[in-house]
Amino acid sequence: MKKIPLLDLKRSWEEIRQEVYQGWEEVLSSMQILNGKYLQEFEKNWAEYLGVKYAFGCSCGSTALLMALIACGIGKGDEVLLQANAFIADIEVIHWVGATPVLVEVDPKTFGPDLNDLYSKLTPKTKALILVHMYGHPAEMDEILDFCEKYGVILIEDASHAHGATYKGKKVGTFGKVGCFSCGPVKNLNCIGDGGAIVTDDDELAFKIKFLRVHGQVEKNHSHFFGFNSRLDELQAVILNARLKTLDKKNEKRREIAQKYHEELSDLKDLTLPPLDPEHRQSVYHRYVIRTPFRDELVSFLKEKGVGTGYYYPIPLHLHKSYQTTYQKSFSLPVAERLAKESLAIPMYPELTDEEINYVISCIREFFQKQG
Repeated sequence: MKKIPLLDLKRSWEEIRQEVYQGWEEVLSSMQILNGKYLQEFEKNWAEYLGVKYAFGCSCGSTALLMALIACGIGKGDEVLLQANAFIADIEVIHWVGATPVLVEVDPKTFGPDLNDLYSKLTPKTKALILVHMYGHPAEMDEILDFCEKYGVILIEDASHAHGATYKGKKVGTFGKVGCFSCGPVKNLNCIGDGGAIVTDDDELAFKIKFLRVHGQVEKNHSHFFGFNSRLDELQAVILNARLKTLDKKNEKRREIAQKYHEELSDLKDLTLPPLDPEHRQSVYHRYVIRTPFRDELVSFLKEKGVGTGYYYPIPLHLHKSYQTTYQKSFSLPVAERLAKESLAIPMYPELTDEEINYVISCIREFFQKQG
């Protein structure tokens, strides 16, 4: 029996091991672990890659989101819109700045927020929208931007699944006031440990963000405003510089695998695949998430065959105990709830071999053929 994990980090590590060890040797010899040349190089390279004025490394994607909200002046009395299929971190940061999260339904075609529900949830207190590009699929940005511009809503993008994804040729994470990225171990652009980045074209926001991550110390030992510690260290910056060199190539391979899955699985009854990109969108398939009413049975079958799977995410935000006990709200978002019950991720990483891809396909086909 083959063993094909959902993700195999060892394979991609071997490609950069020598370059990373050389960089680490330099860092550890100098012992300039923070705010050294590798961080500065990564921030420059990431800004140039995205086509933005400013990029700042930080400790993780969660603190990137937190800094974005703080820098944009969002706090008590404000409401922040957020799609209900996002990760828990997206709602946590809204809570910790004192704002109120307003959860909206999901568009099953893009996995972003449902536009009609955005309009229905709008109130005079609406200050911002955190838009998550789920699984590496860009949201329909023209519609989102029209909504935000019409009602003065600040757009904050969570592009943690979408490093390098584009909408009409423009990189996601660069449409909003601020773009936030996680660079954790499983992401398309990944550290070996926690890490993240935040980007903007706004000079005033850039100033706030730069110093929020170092306790607001515009000058050493002189705090100009309250911040916290959220720095990306030199060791992780070495890795991100190495990874960035091959990001586009790796993303292209992900698209090739997604195309293969689509060609071989799209005829199966009771199986819904991620939609293929229209011409104006280019996904990066951080996860390849399929849907079936037989989700749990398929997971068990694939496990027996040695094929790894994962749930992203099995509980919509409005059904988490943390949300319900904090906000004392109970309501239904049927699409988000259905997606949570039916969705599973199958292996998707650039290092998959043709033999492994074909094996995953054959196992899935075998399962559905047995279902009749």
